[in-house]
Amino acid sequence: MSHTLTIKAFFFNAKTDYLPYYKNFTLKVENTTKSKALLALIQEKNSDFSYPKQKLIMKINGLIVDVKETVGTIVDKLGTDLCIEPANTYRSNNGLHINDSDFMQSYALLAPYASEQDLAYYKTLYALHYASETENFDREYIGDAILILAHKMISQGNENKEAILHAITSVHSGLFDCEYENNLFRKSDHTETIEALKVMAKSDDNEYPSILDMIKNRFCTKKEEKTLTKPTRKAQTIEALEDKTIAYYAGLDTDNETNISKLIVDMGTKEIRMSRKNKLSGVSILADNKALALKKAGTTLLDAYDAGAEVLIVEDEASYDMFITHFKSIENIIGRKMIGLELLLAKDFITQSNMIEA
Repeated sequence: MSHTLTIKAFFFNAKTDYLPYYKNFTLKVENTTKSKALLALIQEKNSDFSYPKQKLIMKINGLIVDVKETVGTIVDKLGTDLCIEPANTYRSNNGLHINDSDFMQSYALLAPYASEQDLAYYKTLYALHYASETENFDREYIGDAILILAHKMISQGNENKEAILHAITSVHSGLFDCEYENNLFRKSDHTETIEALKVMAKSDDNEYPSILDMIKNRFCTKKEEKTLTKPTRKAQTIEALEDKTIAYYAGLDTDNETNISKLIVDMGTKEIRMSRKNKLSGVSILADNKALALKKAGTTLLDAYDAGAEVLIVEDEASYDMFITHFKSIENIIGRKMIGLELLLAKDFITQSNMIEA
């Protein structure tokens, strides 16, 4: 079986180009063609297209793809319109060649406490490092790979636990900036690992109480804590909802996507597609890094707004509450006013859409 691919390929040579640019190609290739062979076909059509022969990974439609991936599996997941870029576009020095010194710079944080086996394992996480979503919001982020290595070293009984945790939390952008999700073509979920690291780091912070904390504990009696009952949420509605353009933010919860899309169509309007429909938006790091969390939230809201949405349906309550509570701060952080963008919780949208149909 063959596929006709429409490809937009990345070009940039630091020695001759001021800015990167893209060129379009149409290729007919077999289902079993490997992604590395696909790059060779592009190079045959344009010799300026460049890619490394070693440590080759690439970004296709925003996902980090291994050279052994076949065209068939890529098309099954991404379709036949493909954008091929380096793993990190701003680190490109010649096409898909990148300056990957940052990979080993991150390793240097743990090198004093690591063994040869630890280094060998870290090198297997090369693709994971460049698939880090957090890096899209802070270029100085140390990468998910070094965090996974840190957890492995601690779990295997490394005697330098305190120093390891300090190394990954004391940098400008480290553990507490990580809201784990990666952009690997073949997903690798390390959410539990990252959360376990955060628990360790926070408990270690409180291992040795300050003198002030000890005085408070000795002389101050705690008032009996009252059990707070969460107030019942009042259902929200949006006036003339059926006349407005609607986008849907699902986050990582994809169970309701088909139902929401159908309800939007049944109302006689259309769903506005947004690129961040299934991305995280900062909820889990709001307490640790509010500015970064709101930047992520703002990127999601702006994605819907710039796509033409007047209403954004939000699947989970935590994201909805963050968007609503910090809406003005989000606008300030991203430097844009999203005038007219209304937010509606998914369950409230379902209720209102059923009333409209009735």
